[in-house]
Amino acid sequence: MNDQYLSLIKSLPHSYPFVLIDRVLEFIEGKRAVCQKNITVNDVLLQGHCGDNHIFPAVFILEAMAQTSGLLISGEGTEGTYLSMIRDAGFNRLVISGDELVITSSVFYKLPPLYVFEVKASVRDEIVSEAEITLALV
Repeated sequence: MNDQYLSLIKSLPHSYPFVLIDRVLEFIEGKRAVCQKNITVNDVLLQGHCGDNHIFPAVFILEAMAQTSGLLISGEGTEGTYLSMIRDAGFNRLVISGDELVITSSVFYKLPPLYVFEVKASVRDEIVSEAEITLALV
């Protein structure tokens, strides 16, 4: 991964095990980001969730979507970004260990300090979740 993408991930206010982005695949500042999260059987977030089924929790899919969106406004020079609203979230199928979750976030509109994003998460080009996510700058 190149240094620009690594520094983007480090700009998130999270640390292990709560950073839910493994790679930045595409980044157009202020417009669009595409990130990847590899779901593995060893992922600490799967431990104890749904027994031995290794289902990635939907709430963490939403968090990965929010983190991808947060990258788009990480250069705004603020003290932090907070998830303030999730609208029209839908889930089409389970995400399980072995899946590669690809998250695409695009800026829908800005009304600083609020930023609204259209976000989709997919596995093998099949959309598993969609939502409108609002983040607030502090």
